[in-house]
Amino acid sequence: MKTTKIQSYIALMVGVIAVSTSAILVKLSSADAGVIAFYRLFFTVLLMLPLFLIKNVKELRFISVGDWIKSIFAGVFLAFHFILWFESLNLTSVASSTVLVTLQPLFAFVGTFFIFKESFSLKSIISGIVAVIGSFIISWGDFAINGKALMGDLIALAACALITGYLLIGQNIRKRLSLMTYTFIVYGISSIVLFIYVVIKQEPFYHLPSQDWIYFLLLAIFPTLLGHTIFNWCIKWISTSTISMAILFEPIGAAILAYYIFNEKIIMTQVIGGIIIIFSVLVFVFDKSPQKELNQ
Repeated sequence: MKTTKIQSYIALMVGVIAVSTSAILVKLSSADAGVIAFYRLFFTVLLMLPLFLIKNVKELRFISVGDWIKSIFAGVFLAFHFILWFESLNLTSVASSTVLVTLQPLFAFVGTFFIFKESFSLKSIISGIVAVIGSFIISWGDFAINGKALMGDLIALAACALITGYLLIGQNIRKRLSLMTYTFIVYGISSIVLFIYVVIKQEPFYHLPSQDWIYFLLLAIFPTLLGHTIFNWCIKWISTSTISMAILFEPIGAAILAYYIFNEKIIMTQVIGGIIIIFSVLVFVFDKSPQKELNQ
């Protein structure tokens, strides 16, 4: 079990690096938010389909009605998380949107406390608060004070709440379902929800620039398969709150990528905030004793 725990933390680091590419790829695409979200998950499902049919399809017969209902909620939460976050990227900056989306500890602390009765030491709580402060420092000079940017910030915060709910549901279901089965079901449900959303909004599915299709595929491979899927694997051994804390590294990766791709300047507040986040996350993770983690 100790080896698995170490592997899960290494995997978590890989997942954070992978999801750091998400905002950049979305920003590069010219498609509507719903279309980007749909193709991201639809291509992910297609990539997973062969392996699922070979190894996991029989598991569907043993899923309880309760887990199906929870999976549907998880899929809906994930779908609208992507819609809201991608919309926010059209209204505010990469740094501001990414920082607000990764403020999951604020929601995860409350959720894991009330739902899973997970306890936290004073040091963990303080480190979480300090990490959140670090997130705000990163984008302090980037927050634009106008109606459009403010709306983008609020939408990003709503997206944050939805992804936390998605992770909380997954923390419960992953105790009974394999990683492949759970993620395939949830991504499939999300794809259906997004397809209906795009049809209702009449967002164009076709006649998109050729580079957009490349961005859709990259979104499926990196932030989804190597990002969210890894998080779902980690949930079996690491709590939602710890994963949410680690995801606070995402704005750092996104800021670095935005610097090279969009020529967005990295200012001193982002450097200071990044150092604060790294230190706080390390304190939080190493402070969690074995009995506080899952499946010990």
